[in-house]
Amino acid sequence: MLSISVSTTRNVANKALTMTTQRRPTDPTPSENTLPAGRRAGVSLHITSLPGPYGIGEIGPEARKFVDTLRRMELAVWQFLPTGPTAYGDSPYQPLSSFAGNEMFISIAELIDMQLLTDGEVDELTTLPAHSVDFGALIPIKTRLLKIAAHRFIESADKDLFGSYSEFIAENDDRWLHDYALFRILKTRHGERPWPEWNSRYVHRDPEALAQLEASDADEIRTIKVLQFLFHYQWHKLRDYAHANGITLFGDMPIYIALDSSDAWANREILSIDADGRPDRVAGVPPDYFSEDGQLWGNPLYDWEKHAQTGYRWWIDRLRASAELADIVRIDHFRGFEAYWSVPANSDTARDGRWEPGPVDAIFDAMRDALGALPIVAEDLGVITPAVEALRDRHHIPGMRVLQFDVCDEGFELSEIGRHSVCYTGTHDNDTTIGWFHGSPDDIRSDDEIRQTRQAVLQVTGGTPDTIHIDLIQAALSTDARLAIAPMQDYLGLGSEARFNIPGTAGGNWRWRVLETQLTPKLCDNVASLVRASGRQLSH
Repeated sequence: MLSISVSTTRNVANKALTMTTQRRPTDPTPSENTLPAGRRAGVSLHITSLPGPYGIGEIGPEARKFVDTLRRMELAVWQFLPTGPTAYGDSPYQPLSSFAGNEMFISIAELIDMQLLTDGEVDELTTLPAHSVDFGALIPIKTRLLKIAAHRFIESADKDLFGSYSEFIAENDDRWLHDYALFRILKTRHGERPWPEWNSRYVHRDPEALAQLEASDADEIRTIKVLQFLFHYQWHKLRDYAHANGITLFGDMPIYIALDSSDAWANREILSIDADGRPDRVAGVPPDYFSEDGQLWGNPLYDWEKHAQTGYRWWIDRLRASAELADIVRIDHFRGFEAYWSVPANSDTARDGRWEPGPVDAIFDAMRDALGALPIVAEDLGVITPAVEALRDRHHIPGMRVLQFDVCDEGFELSEIGRHSVCYTGTHDNDTTIGWFHGSPDDIRSDDEIRQTRQAVLQVTGGTPDTIHIDLIQAALSTDARLAIAPMQDYLGLGSEARFNIPGTAGGNWRWRVLETQLTPKLCDNVASLVRASGRQLSH
């Protein structure tokens, strides 16, 4: 048996409605520049899930080794989740900054090679689990070590490297870096509470208070900036290595930002919040078949008129920063650009919301004028209106198809998945294919619905229960979609124990890691055979 063996949004209920709603046009005409040339295959695996000895996936030698693995598998695209620093709950979709990198991704091995840490100093990290991320144990240990490394960098970095650091500061300090450093210091000083709960002088960014902070905490500010430089320095090494090996990096961007973020603290004028950081309305999605109360996300809404007045400068900067890390960027909840669900902030559920108009074409016109061709893929799952489809297609933006949803749609055929789309077996919000097929304790479906799912997927794939993960991958690869992607868990043939995220739950998510021993030569050969049989190989 071939052992090759899941949110694209938080709105899993809306996504599931694709099973019962009309399907959208299958073949819009997005830019040929968005997706890799030809028909290609890829994998989704977040950075945290990479193998390695230091308690969490990192962007150093283990990441480059994974690129080597992708080449052997003939996979051309590596998709990962947002890479910003996370807070309580560890969700990459609620980052503390849209511009900063997650310091936990910094490679310990590379810091040792740079003589910023020693082997003995990092021993404690090697005692952490290899199969999952224990964030509670990891973060204090690694934070302490990163501070040591940053101090040594300041003391001993060679001239060329320090010159690169100085250039990084010059390019980013005024845009986001300095505010991010102040935000992190103040958040720590206030016991990690959200910034609207801080001392009022800091809530309102009193110039005198911030100047005093800059003077008293200059060393800590510099430490934070050094760590951001090291993240970006290591990331660009990884990106260069991926490109040299023909691998495209595929990133992710949530449409909304967290209220408790440096973005909101430093740019409140572009949000619908008052001077104290309190929103009067927040983001969510309306009630539907699967959620009678809707989903109340709580993110602050954008003041789109203010964005328009600035020529969408913040969004242009945000996309430019994302494009420095990834070649393609998926934007979560794309439909919010056409119209978004606005809920009173004092509501207990999303029931009381209303649709309000988004920026529609204006934001994409502005970004294209500033940046050229837009490297965007739209998360356009769920109940998508013709107006949203038209917006996507007018701007030549590929959409998504997820087989775990589509195969249950009455009359669905693989041939209806058009060329200009990205086809998935499942995403990071889904169960693994094996878990989804057989059902799990966390499954929201009834036993009858699970049985219907089994019948539907077997009819579409022509496969068997024992090979369902292989069969669904083969189905995705067989479509006309320019790009077909499966989570690493599906390639490995893993069950629900390897699920990465269960939307709507607060604990135990984002932890799964692949082990080095699982990425065997046999696995690589088997995956490569599947890819070559579909005509999606790297060399084609």
